Amino acid sequence: MADAKVIPFDDDRSRGNRRRAKPESEPARAGEVQPLPLREAAAAEDERRDDREDDPVTPPGPQESVRSSAGGDGDGDGGLERRVAAGLSFLRRRLTGDYEVDDFGYDAELTDQVLMSLLRPVYEKYFRVEVKGVENIPAEGGALIVANHSGTLPLDGLMMQVAVHDHHPADRHLRLLAADLVFVLPVVNELARKLGHTLACAEDAERLLAQGELVGVMPEGFKGIGKPFGERYKLQRFGRGGFVSTALRQRAPIVPCSIVGAEEIYPMIGNSKTLARLLGFPYFPLTPTFPWLGPLGAVPLPTKWTIQFGEPIPTDGYAPEAAEDPVLMFNLTDQVREQIQHTLYKLLVQRRSVFF
Repeated sequence: MADAKVIPFDDDRSRGNRRRAKPESEPARAGEVQPLPLREAAAAEDERRDDREDDPVTPPGPQESVRSSAGGDGDGDGGLERRVAAGLSFLRRRLTGDYEVDDFGYDAELTDQVLMSLLRPVYEKYFRVEVKGVENIPAEGGALIVANHSGTLPLDGLMMQVAVHDHHPADRHLRLLAADLVFVLPVVNELARKLGHTLACAEDAERLLAQGELVGVMPEGFKGIGKPFGERYKLQRFGRGGFVSTALRQRAPIVPCSIVGAEEIYPMIGNSKTLARLLGFPYFPLTPTFPWLGPLGAVPLPTKWTIQFGEPIPTDGYAPEAAEDPVLMFNLTDQVREQIQHTLYKLLVQRRSVFF
């Protein structure tokens, strides 16, 4: 690259069509402005530059163009510096323990800055999740989101959590109720707590709802996530309706959620009950790729997902003792289940392909 030529302030070529300055010895003519000294000329040039920046019609001068093209003071460098500073500050807080977790172990900062960043590429690029009806989730206050469960591994719960986190206009966070098995597995236990998950029991769910949190539950449990591929998108029994009783006690709305795409990530064609008993698992899946291909067989298929949140079902119109009414709980449970099943069928009809 050729050396750049430095143009002095008093060089006429840097001033366009400006008239050549008169020698100091030559007197000024009438109406003619005397040339400014070098320092004053630089100040005047700065003032003219400021005027041009305020005036969107006036194009920038040569020196401004060179500076912009070089990118020395651009927003890119400033943004990079801010990101680096924020990252270093985050590491300092993690190393010194200067961060907060709630009573359930939820770490909001780690979730927002690290864990969601790890899940987001899977959500956006691998499963290409499409979200519908997120506006049906209340902007504030406690609410119970009830969804179908499938996929052999509970990736559907994580993708639903990313959907709420990234797409809800009020920037809400979903707290999932997880099975006991999640909290006895090493590493998984710690990550689940950091993400805000807690034990699937009525006491924890009621505490979260009372605090105004969004709570996610998948009542099918292991019956749904471990069902054979031939029964895909057929909802299993929703337990005893305990989630309805919890919502009634806290007068929290119930938001049905239907997830399409998770059923095909691990097509479960068999279940080794012997291995399941030996390992302490509720089932041991056999798929077309696992365990035959080893670790490679554990990679989920890149299906196309759709997550739809339905219209909320209010519960604040019932009397406090309604939570103990078994007939009411059965009716509301059946209403939620039917709404999810109907939406699943509708989404399946609209789907062009499993992978597109």
